[in-house]
Amino acid sequence: MGETLEAGSGARLEHGGDLGEARRQFPAAPEPWIDLSTGINPVPYPLPCIPAAAWQRLPARDDETALLAAARTAYRVPDAAGIVAAPGTQILIEMLPALAPAGAEVAVLGPTYGEHAHAWCKAGFAVREVAGPDEAGAAAIVVIVNPNNPDGRIVPQAELKRTATRLAAMGGLLVVDEAFADFTPEASIVPDLPPATVVLRSFGKTYGLAGLRLGFAIGPADLAARLAGRLGPWVVPGPALHVGRAALADTDWLAAARAEREKDAARLDALLAPAGRVAGGTALFRLLETPEAPALFARLGRHGIHVRRFAAHSRRLRFGLPEDEAAWRRLATAMAG
Repeated sequence: MGETLEAGSGARLEHGGDLGEARRQFPAAPEPWIDLSTGINPVPYPLPCIPAAAWQRLPARDDETALLAAARTAYRVPDAAGIVAAPGTQILIEMLPALAPAGAEVAVLGPTYGEHAHAWCKAGFAVREVAGPDEAGAAAIVVIVNPNNPDGRIVPQAELKRTATRLAAMGGLLVVDEAFADFTPEASIVPDLPPATVVLRSFGKTYGLAGLRLGFAIGPADLAARLAGRLGPWVVPGPALHVGRAALADTDWLAAARAEREKDAARLDALLAPAGRVAGGTALFRLLETPEAPALFARLGRHGIHVRRFAAHSRRLRFGLPEDEAAWRRLATAMAG
């Protein structure tokens, strides 16, 4: 029936992107470091000119309305569904347990992004990690990252809809995290949103602007209204409203970025293949499985290259995409030994 996860103490989980810790582990590594430990697009959306008023004034309601309209179009949100903007999806992950029935059992498809189980555990829910929706059993809350992080697994829409229908009948909730769905829009459940389903969409990963802190929740109008009420006013900063609106409306940039990142992912697969088995991923990251993962992590670190390792899966390393030819050459040199 799956592995039961223990309620956490609230301590932070380990994530990618911590170059400070990498420097402490490998103080003699050459600078600048190449950070391949995140799944963030290394070629960001070109920032538009941000009006001074966006920095000087409280965020305007009209600007938030314009952002949400752009997001509705970009994510193909049905008219009857609600959509909420937030300063990143992480805060939405933390808030969802407060909207769920007290005492409900939670099933998280894993292994996956650890903050989902962590948030529900912190809120006092019983959480199990399961391999598929059919193993959720009596769980009233099911959490699925789709495409999955770190292996890129995609749960078919038909299976998501069956799960949502079952959960709706028992007053439950399906949470689908589509943080990496921008480059695989065919995987998104949003256009045909089933009942009792909330979808999370991340802006910063695809657009390479994680520091902007912008994300969205899409779901039933009443649930979206409850989330918005908990978030309160002025939750998304003015600059993020401005940049997000422009980027989400730029379909030409998104199509070109998808084509280029898919080429990069194929190039990375070819580079990693001699070191082990490429076990999947998305257009923004690839997962390598090898018994030599600890030694390879250390060798890359000595070369000033940071990749993502997993405490519970010591044979796995996740690689993001190098940002330019110099970074590709350094990675090839380090991989060759």
